[in-house]
Amino acid sequence: MEIQNQKCVMVIDEALPSGIAANTAGIMGITLGRHIPEAVGPDVRDKNGRTHLGIIAVPVPILKASADKIKEIREQLYAPEFSDLTVVDFSDVAQSCNVYDEFIEKAAGADGFTYYGIGICGRKKAVNKLTGNLPLLR
Repeated sequence: MEIQNQKCVMVIDEALPSGIAANTAGIMGITLGRHIPEAVGPDVRDKNGRTHLGIIAVPVPILKASADKIKEIREQLYAPEFSDLTVVDFSDVAQSCNVYDEFIEKAAGADGFTYYGIGICGRKKAVNKLTGNLPLLR
């Protein structure tokens, strides 16, 4: 990941309760870490020689938007101009499942999703085009 030209953001539905919003960000973060392992820095040692696992080497702003805006961004991300971005979404369908096989089955039969959040990593210009006007989640 070429840090100076790359950006990673998460956009969370501003209407979600804080626990669901935190869960959404956590799940998307794990997925992004799996798909962009080079964004995670090396393990570090503290003064006492204890090891701490590496964390992502770039800031990841957590932004907020309405469910409709998140859905609009998700739809835009299917366009060819954004095909090189790494994208993870988390939805009502995923949140309602207790096991992954259930998610696979429900997703296959779903006519649409209500997105709780979306994580986007890649070219800074493209990420900004999609999310540059969104406020921080506070």
